[in-house]
Amino acid sequence: MVDYSHVYVALAHYPVYDKNGQIVATSITNHDIHDISRLAKTYNLGGYYMVTPLMSQQELCRRIIRHWVDGFGSQYNHTRQQAFATTYLANTLEDVIERLSEQFGIRPFVIMTSAREHIAADCGKPMLSFQEARHAVREKTTIPHLLVLGTGYGVENNCIRQYSDVVLEPIRGVADYNHLSVRSAAAIMVDRVFGRDDLR
Repeated sequence: MVDYSHVYVALAHYPVYDKNGQIVATSITNHDIHDISRLAKTYNLGGYYMVTPLMSQQELCRRIIRHWVDGFGSQYNHTRQQAFATTYLANTLEDVIERLSEQFGIRPFVIMTSAREHIAADCGKPMLSFQEARHAVREKTTIPHLLVLGTGYGVENNCIRQYSDVVLEPIRGVADYNHLSVRSAAAIMVDRVFGRDDLR
């Protein structure tokens, strides 16, 4: 089994764009909590951070996590308990980076994601292919890696400029339509970067 305990996923709910290009904080959905927690556990990642500055949203998440980790849900569904055991909350992306820096003793290599085709060039960041990302996380196991996904219409550009080291190439389907749910996008990206070699 490949050890990806040095790799974390973060789902940013702020600062992100809405459909009108305004910077907003989006709401956390129950599906995002459950599905990406299970995704991180399935691919043996170190954990999953939900990033929101909204205290009401954080409290909702805490209640759900407590239910599955310590409450009745832990007895009802052990596999869900395992998934939620490495699910965390943070106020900001900077907080996540600081926590991982303290945990590993070195700043994480931050891989930002976006469905916007020219976002890497717009933000002055190099674009990494899925294959390049796959090699990077396997070669640099002593360095924590943070894969950041955005809700709404993507992470705000200045946030990408400030915190990312690289931008992962966007998922390209076979149609002009390109608006996957963040859960679908996360699953595709994680499998392409961390999936089993024997299935390729």
